[in-house]
Amino acid sequence: MINSGWMLALSGCAVGGVIGFLARKSHFCTMAALERHWYAADDRPLRAWVLAAFTALIATQLAAAAGFADIDRSFYITEPLPLAGAILGGLMFGLGMALVGTCGFGALVRLGGGNLRALVVLTGLGLAALAAQRGVTAHLRAALLDPLSVNLNAFGGQSLGALSSRALGFDVALPLALVIGAAGLWWVFKSAAFRADRLRLWAGLGIGLCIAAGWVITSRFAAHMLDPVQLEAGSFVMPVGDTIMQIITVTGELPDYGVGLVVGVFLGAAVSAFRSDDMRWEACDDARELSRHLLGAFLMGTGGVFALGCTIGQGVSAFSVMAISAPIVMASIALGARMGLGLLMEGTPFSFIADWRASKTSV
Repeated sequence: MINSGWMLALSGCAVGGVIGFLARKSHFCTMAALERHWYAADDRPLRAWVLAAFTALIATQLAAAAGFADIDRSFYITEPLPLAGAILGGLMFGLGMALVGTCGFGALVRLGGGNLRALVVLTGLGLAALAAQRGVTAHLRAALLDPLSVNLNAFGGQSLGALSSRALGFDVALPLALVIGAAGLWWVFKSAAFRADRLRLWAGLGIGLCIAAGWVITSRFAAHMLDPVQLEAGSFVMPVGDTIMQIITVTGELPDYGVGLVVGVFLGAAVSAFRSDDMRWEACDDARELSRHLLGAFLMGTGGVFALGCTIGQGVSAFSVMAISAPIVMASIALGARMGLGLLMEGTPFSFIADWRASKTSV
C-alpha cells in the first residue's frame, strides 16, 4: 500500500486533519500569539506555539536517531542558506501576516469555519508563491537573492547539529537537540497559567508531534516508492500554490504530502468548527479591507518562498531539523509583524523602538 501515490497525499490529509482540528479548537495562531504577547501581556498562546516547536524538535531528532526519519535529505539543510532571502522574505512575510491578521496556516484554519476573507488570502498567497518559485518574481529572486546564499558545507552543513558535530569531531546532534529541547520545555512549563490551560497545552504537544510524524511518513514513502518524494513535515506557502494547481489543472502528477496536509488542515478545522457550532460566513467589509488582505497575501506568498518557509515551515519544521535558517527567518518574521502592527495600530512601523526606549527608561 505504501507504493500507492495516493497514500502519500492521504497520509498528509490525515495528519493535517489532526493539526487543523487542534488549531481550531485551541485558537492556535502565530500572529494572535505575538499580538497577545505584545499588547495584552498574555503569553499563553505564544507558549503553545513554542511548545509545538520544541516538541517537534525532540520527536524529530529521536526519530532520526532511531532511523525512522531521514532528515539529512530535508531541503532546509541541503540547500545553501538563503541568508538574504531569509531576512528579506521573513520581513515581507511578517508584514503581510500583520496586514491579514494571520498566516497561511491560520487562514486555512479560519477558512474551515467559513471565513471567506481567508479564501481570498489563500488564493493570493498561493498565486504569489507560484510566481516567486517559477514565475515572474522568480527572476527577481534568482537575480538578487540566490547569489547571496551561503553554503556552509565546508563547515559541516546547514544545520546546528552538523556544524557542532564538525567542530567537536563527533556526532552531537541528538544530545544538543535534547538539551535545547529541555531548555525550551522548561521555559514553556514554568508558567502556572499555561500549565492550567490544558487545551493549549495539548494542542502544542499534538501539533509538534504531527510535524515530527511528517518527517517519518515522507521518509518511509521516499524509501519505498519509485517516484521521487520530497521529504517534508509541514509548510503552508508553496503547498498552498501546489494545491491550487491540483485543483485547476490536470498534469498527470498526483498530489504530494504537502497538498494533502493543506486539504487536511482545512477539513480538520471545519470539523472542529462544526462540532463547536462555530461556523459562519464572513467576508471583507469594504474595498479597503480587501486590498489590505490582497497585499498581505502577496507579501506572505512571495516572502515565504524567498525565506523557504513560513511560521510553521521555518518556525516548526525547519527548527525541528535544527536548520540555521529557522531562527533567522523567525526573528525577521517577528520584526516584520511588529512593524506591521505598529503601522496599523499606531500609525508608524517603528513604534516598537519608542516602546523599547520607554521600557528602558522606566526600569
